[in-house]
Amino acid sequence: MLIYLRVLKESFNFALNALRNNKLRTFLSLLGVTIGIFSIIGVLAAVDSLQREIKGSLSALDNSTIVLMRFSFGPTDIPQWKREQFPDVSYDEYSYLKKNLPDAETVSFVIGVPRESIKYQDVTSEGVDIGAVTSEYYDIEAFEFSEGRFFNESESVSGANVIVLGHEIANNLFPNTTPLGKQVRIYGRRLTVIGVLKKQGANLLGNSRDEQAFLPANFLRRIYGDNNRNVWPQIVIKPEEGVDNAEFIAILEQKLRNYRGIKPGNINNFFVNQLQGFTDLIDNITGQLNFIGLIISGFSLLVGGFGIANIMFVSVKERTNLIGIQKSLGAKNRFILYQFLFEAVILALIGGLVGLFLVWVISLVASQFTGDFEFVLSPWNMFLGTAVAAVIGLISGIIPAISASRLDPVEAIRTGM
Repeated sequence: MLIYLRVLKESFNFALNALRNNKLRTFLSLLGVTIGIFSIIGVLAAVDSLQREIKGSLSALDNSTIVLMRFSFGPTDIPQWKREQFPDVSYDEYSYLKKNLPDAETVSFVIGVPRESIKYQDVTSEGVDIGAVTSEYYDIEAFEFSEGRFFNESESVSGANVIVLGHEIANNLFPNTTPLGKQVRIYGRRLTVIGVLKKQGANLLGNSRDEQAFLPANFLRRIYGDNNRNVWPQIVIKPEEGVDNAEFIAILEQKLRNYRGIKPGNINNFFVNQLQGFTDLIDNITGQLNFIGLIISGFSLLVGGFGIANIMFVSVKERTNLIGIQKSLGAKNRFILYQFLFEAVILALIGGLVGLFLVWVISLVASQFTGDFEFVLSPWNMFLGTAVAAVIGLISGIIPAISASRLDPVEAIRTGM
């Protein structure tokens, strides 16, 4: 064990001497490894950060959540002309499923409507994202309040003139006073503010509850009616925990088919969209991005590997006389082999660590200029970068190390003289 520690120490000293004595050559040789590790870990860190941000945007909703509507979240084989004939889901269907769908923890009716302006006295917030939902939506999405509450079932059913404001909307309309109990004007009606959501910040998708306002769905039904193609009704369903997802969806589809009177053999005229499918799609896309990035970055590592191999062949040639002396004094082949292998790995690790440092610095700088989006260099990616650099050094140094270990001591001394 001690001899290997001694070899490691000597090899580290040789590597440092190589760096000091041949600065330009070593710099050019290690540049490939540095760029390769920087490229690979940079891609992995960027994709991981992107994936974390997107999933964080969806974290308020459980992956098992189902959205029932006439649109599909993803690609579909149903032609567009036929999809355009699909009817919207209705409030009556929401009421039916709420009463008759087994194993459903929560069922909520949601209406997607255009943005609207909210006014209080002489202050106006324009382009506010309106969430028209029933009271059950509070149990589906993780709302947190800085003041007040969400509207209850009675207010939801009656379509009461109440409103819940996002943090930024409340600050804009009521900069120096509490919004609770105040009346704002929207859709030509006066609505009483009953709650203000906690500050959330914008996510990668550009969405933020800070710039949203939530109203009872039945209030918006009085405004738009039930047959307006400019709005997007949805039924959002959260199954009970532990329920078999495929079986639950099959029952849901059959319930709605029966309610709509769809004949056997005819296709569904609605879409059952699963958030789990959406997150799986995100995983698939980020996986492909990782793969493409690794392939491209692999070429940089290949160049770096050739650079390490080149510097090791030169090192063997320069130290041929020293190798002959070491072997004549009793050094075994594996001692010489390990000596050059350690040197190659150490040189590659230096290049890899420089690459990791560059990724870390750039991630810090980039995070400062991207608002709420944060680039993250995970411990796993740091370990992966270090391991890849070590493997590249090992592979690149194996042939020069073997050639050095097989040198004949007499010929090596004569050649070096």
